[in-house]
Amino acid sequence: MTAAAETPTAPVDWSVAVSTGQALARGGPVVDPAEARAAVAELRAVTTTAEEHVRRLTGLGDGLPLRPGTVVDRPGWVRSAVEGLSALTDGALPAGYTGPLAGVFAGTAGMQAGMVLAFLSSRVLGQYDPFGSADGSGKLLLVAPNIVAAQHALNVSGTDFRLWVCLHECTHRLQFTAVPWLRQYFAGEVGRLLSTVDESALDALGRLPEVVRGARDRLRSGTGRGPVALIELVQSPEQRRVLDRLLALSTLLEGHADHVMDAVGPAVVPSVEVIRERFTARRKGGGLLDRVLRTLLGVEAKVRQYALGAAFTGHIVDAVGMTGFNAIWTSPETLPTRAEITDPDAWLRRVHG
Repeated sequence: MTAAAETPTAPVDWSVAVSTGQALARGGPVVDPAEARAAVAELRAVTTTAEEHVRRLTGLGDGLPLRPGTVVDRPGWVRSAVEGLSALTDGALPAGYTGPLAGVFAGTAGMQAGMVLAFLSSRVLGQYDPFGSADGSGKLLLVAPNIVAAQHALNVSGTDFRLWVCLHECTHRLQFTAVPWLRQYFAGEVGRLLSTVDESALDALGRLPEVVRGARDRLRSGTGRGPVALIELVQSPEQRRVLDRLLALSTLLEGHADHVMDAVGPAVVPSVEVIRERFTARRKGGGLLDRVLRTLLGVEAKVRQYALGAAFTGHIVDAVGMTGFNAIWTSPETLPTRAEITDPDAWLRRVHG
């Protein structure tokens, strides 16, 4: 076997993704320069404070170093997101892979990824990327223009809102840094999903115009049974099993973070109830085109994940306390299944007896 054949295949041309995403990313909001500088300075300073609150509430992360966050603009977020995605996926396909994700498709995938990242770059407030650093500590990103724009749109306290956002992202950071096996488990599942992609899955993308029309019609009529992301075109049994595990994990992680950012309480974020009420209403907004795009990209499904995961977390914490909830981080076998997310008592019976 030649050396070239032993090199893992990259499923996406990430240089194309960066250039496309940065070229299409919208400019940030127009704000007073003094306000912008103050917001950036506060975001840089408040991350460690937020993580201290999260550690006290969850019991996770004792003894780990407290690290600051990285404040970025929209193009900077695209670049950092690509770095993490590249680290996650470029080793996912086996050496010598010649399937549908190899060859010229990587360039097309790079352009498509860049378009998705450009769309998301004006919506993401923050993100913890467990694959964004060489030492395994990850990278916590705070997208300053989006946080400022959201705070203005919600008409809430800037200091409270910035801390509230940081509580969410610091919870994500502790999920991966305080649970040693989680990062590798997640990467392994993504690799399994990519390695099962076949020609029939790619052919399904030819139904994209039909899916767009269907999503538009459902949203207009209000009669649909819920958003369907592009990933729902994946239909093979093996892909469905892996996807179910990834969706269950993602729902848990997002819901746990949403639970924590509110459970820290008004002693830390005085206006937390107002922020949550207005922020939840804002998640549901947007014009028809925006909502169609969010549906196809899975953003609408992600909004549902927050609610389902938070309800699951709250039910478990109410039943067995935060210490009992933390049994979830024991091993991959103690993670909830997709069915258990909507039936938390089933998880309690399985794990706590």
